[in-house]
Amino acid sequence: MRKLVYFAVILAGMTQMASCGKSYQEQKRLSRMEKIRLAKEDSAALKIAVMPTLDCLPLFVARQYKWFCDGKTDIRLKYYSSQIDCDTAIMNGRVEGTVSDLVRVARMNARGAKLKAQIATGAYWQLLTNRNSRIKELKQLDDKMVAMTRYSVTDMLADFVVDSAKLQKEKVFKVQINDVNVRLRMMLNNEMDAMFVTEPQATMARTAKHKMLFDTRKMDWNMGVMAFRDKPMKDVDRMRQYDVFVKAYNQACDSLNKNGMAHYSELLEKYFKVDEKSLKALPKIRFEHAIGPRQKDIDKAEKYIKQQ
Repeated sequence: MRKLVYFAVILAGMTQMASCGKSYQEQKRLSRMEKIRLAKEDSAALKIAVMPTLDCLPLFVARQYKWFCDGKTDIRLKYYSSQIDCDTAIMNGRVEGTVSDLVRVARMNARGAKLKAQIATGAYWQLLTNRNSRIKELKQLDDKMVAMTRYSVTDMLADFVVDSAKLQKEKVFKVQINDVNVRLRMMLNNEMDAMFVTEPQATMARTAKHKMLFDTRKMDWNMGVMAFRDKPMKDVDRMRQYDVFVKAYNQACDSLNKNGMAHYSELLEKYFKVDEKSLKALPKIRFEHAIGPRQKDIDKAEKYIKQQ
């Protein structure tokens, strides 16, 4: 009798082990199937690379209020904190579009990317100088470090400022800091003499009493842009997704213009790290509907890249 009980216990244990083994294998199979399903969904979605800069705010608003959703359209934002990461994503085909600038687009096209600049964002850039550096004029940038991103509008602006002030290029040290949040922190921590940034990083630096020395709004340069990979966007499904995207983008711009950015303080705090003091100090910005960039701005950017 004891032998029978002992045998029954062993048999039950073996059955349980077999059952557990089958369950584990089934779980692995389901996990693989789930990964394949999610990969297919992501591949079919229209994906846009975005950064914590205000030219991306309409996209975050559109997603927050589900204006990208029409029941059959999947539009996804891929969040990065540097232009280089956005470039890598679109160059490698991980996204179909990216928020960028015309100089970056010209650089990527020169490397064979085949991007089309489709929407001008109206972004502007400012040169902020460290309050401890006591730089009051552009000519005082001599022997100073300026944070920027190579082959971008900030690189082009740094060269423009150097030429305008008639400084020697080798005596103004352009330091490549791609992450816009890191660039801001370096200024706030007094680790950088000057930097080129757009909003909201420019406002956050100004509220910390760093001095604004140069503003592209005083120039006839409109370099902010959303660019898309040309060939994939000619697909019928992609074109339909893009139409939904533009409609939602325009709706978000209207909402921002009507309600003001303060209405979206939660988004600005979550994705842009804007504190309450900086939120109140943000300039009033009008967000324009989707329209293509000007040809003269495209030509200016392409000419600069050819000269590099």
